[in-house]
Amino acid sequence: MVNISVFLLMCILLIILPGPDTAIATKNTLTVSRKGGLQTLLGSCCGLLIHTFAAVIGLSAIIVKSAYVFAILKYVGAVYLCYLGIKTLWALRAIRTQPPVVQDETQIDHKYSQQTCFKQGFLTNVTNPKVAVFFLTFLPQFVDGKSGTFIPFLIMGLIYTALTGFWFVFYVYLLDKISAFMKKPKTKAVIEGLTGAVLIGFGIKLALEKAH
Repeated sequence: MVNISVFLLMCILLIILPGPDTAIATKNTLTVSRKGGLQTLLGSCCGLLIHTFAAVIGLSAIIVKSAYVFAILKYVGAVYLCYLGIKTLWALRAIRTQPPVVQDETQIDHKYSQQTCFKQGFLTNVTNPKVAVFFLTFLPQFVDGKSGTFIPFLIMGLIYTALTGFWFVFYVYLLDKISAFMKKPKTKAVIEGLTGAVLIGFGIKLALEKAH
């Protein structure tokens, strides 16, 4: 590996840049509480690990070079993001048309299971072919071409996943600390409305993305 300090700096900047994973983590933290946000984080990190091993063994190269495979993953991911966005907006509509109901923690956990949060985080990440493109275009810049790439790619992928995990743990705990304000009806309505629109926007953007 070369320029490890530059690699770490770029990773941090890219990780804190909001994306679909951030939108899903925000929604689930505010809807389910900290436990749901951490489950979403775990799902996202598992998706990153799959992309890491895919890059190591060369599957990412196949996805990028095959327009057919890229298109399948792209549209699956786009449809799923749009589905989550529409579902969020629909839930917001239901909240506005129904009187406020106080739910205890067991009711919330029953309605939004941790498995669902994990699945949303995992599918949002693993069905995004842009992550595969990112790994193939970003990681090689920090590897000496004269030596093998297997170990360096693996190490960098694991570092990126670990940094993502650390950042989202901090992010989820921060959201949970200010959840009293964030969960006020008006604040929650604005956040869920924006989150739904952002998810649909990411889905449309992903659908229009072209393979390089």
